[in-house]
Amino acid sequence: MRQLGVVITGGTAGLGLALASGFLEAGDRVAICGRHAVRLESALQTLRQRAPQGEIHGMVCDVSCANDLEAFAAFVSEHFGRVDRWINNAGSAGTLQHPLWELHNDEMLEVCSTNLAGSMMASAEALKLMLRQPPSPKPVYHLFNMGFSAAGARFSRSSLPHRVSKTAVASLTAFLSEELRRNTIGSIGVHELSPGMVRTDLLFRGVSPETRRFLEHVAKEPETVARRLVPKIRQVVTLSGSVRYASFPEVLFRSLKALLFSRTAHP
Repeated sequence: MRQLGVVITGGTAGLGLALASGFLEAGDRVAICGRHAVRLESALQTLRQRAPQGEIHGMVCDVSCANDLEAFAAFVSEHFGRVDRWINNAGSAGTLQHPLWELHNDEMLEVCSTNLAGSMMASAEALKLMLRQPPSPKPVYHLFNMGFSAAGARFSRSSLPHRVSKTAVASLTAFLSEELRRNTIGSIGVHELSPGMVRTDLLFRGVSPETRRFLEHVAKEPETVARRLVPKIRQVVTLSGSVRYASFPEVLFRSLKALLFSRTAHP
């Protein structure tokens, strides 16, 4: 398979960093962004060590800021001949397991702005770049968003703004796919990217001991998830649909097994 140009927002840690590493190891050119300059530089150093021959670029960018995203898109355009895959990975969870009335308005705004407005504005910037590239009768450029299904939102123990905004991201993906079809744009595919539960500090923050035991058995390391997702993202050829780390039956089986273990091990 040919070399791809891959853009990953929120690529300085966790799954974003693991995905960037996976694409570099596959021989692709990668651009990442993150909100913090120190974390960005550390991520770039890590990626260059893992893939010394790889082409990696990075820029400080807060996806909730329109000016930042416009600058990042210009940065990508300057460094890449073309963008083949754009992954909206950047997100914010806010305060986990706190009810709405205990949250500050600023936190609600930050979570919704990052997750929903950020994904929407980043999608728009990605599409502007892709629409300037050579057209094709089949989908050759692909955009990925990370939203919540209705079941995922109910299962999540995160705050209401996080669940609401992530559910809205799933709607964004579906509506955007329809909008491209209505405008007879067949060269760009839009997809839901579903990594499942990924082991990060954020996942375990503020959870109960029982929930922690459950998550420790069902969540996967970022590198494990990336190893399975990267080939799927590189090989996708459809106009829409989900790209999942695991099938629904596999997720259900692991979840039930972990739930049973966490309860029987600590009655």
